[in-house]
Amino acid sequence: MKKSDKTIALEELRRLYPNAKPALHYRTPYELLVAVMLSAQCTDERVNKVTAVLFKNYSTPEKMIALSAEELSGYIFSCGLYRSKAEHILSATKDILERFGGEVPSTIEDLKSLAGVGQKTANVVYSVAFGGDAIAVDTHVFRVSNRLGLAKGKTPKEVEAGLNKSVPKEDWSKAHHWLIYHGRKVCNARKPDCESCTLSAVCDHAKKNK
Repeated sequence: MKKSDKTIALEELRRLYPNAKPALHYRTPYELLVAVMLSAQCTDERVNKVTAVLFKNYSTPEKMIALSAEELSGYIFSCGLYRSKAEHILSATKDILERFGGEVPSTIEDLKSLAGVGQKTANVVYSVAFGGDAIAVDTHVFRVSNRLGLAKGKTPKEVEAGLNKSVPKEDWSKAHHWLIYHGRKVCNARKPDCESCTLSAVCDHAKKNK
């Protein structure tokens, strides 16, 4: 039985990135949650530099809530959108303390109930911190999925639904990282390196532009 292009693409992504893992630095589910919230429209490298300082003294909900929005903004200024991020982090922290006994909730629905936490952030925390099956669609995943033809869509929600159908459930969390790595290393936003890409034979974008 002939393998589909999607199956071949997933097998090659697995081969290329067997050790793919989150680039954000964290030690606890709470640190991961904060880091992911800071990563919106910001590089993981920048977030790691910011959290290296922030988490020295404010690594738990109990410690973080002692900061004012203005004080937190001072720590996270270089991540961009710092005012709204500070408000969201403190609001989510308050929810965690008041509604979840100081522990980051472990289900997607409960995570999404936190202030400032959307589908992508919830999926990342659920998958990475708690070992759940989920594909978080960031800009890399969105771009590479559409180009490859693994999942077509005009919104992250549409792409996530498509990936959930194309990718075996046990590979959802791994595929998230495979696609991110490929987006960073090969399938760049402005100039994808189709000539050296080992996925070009099964990629809609590469085939279209030959």
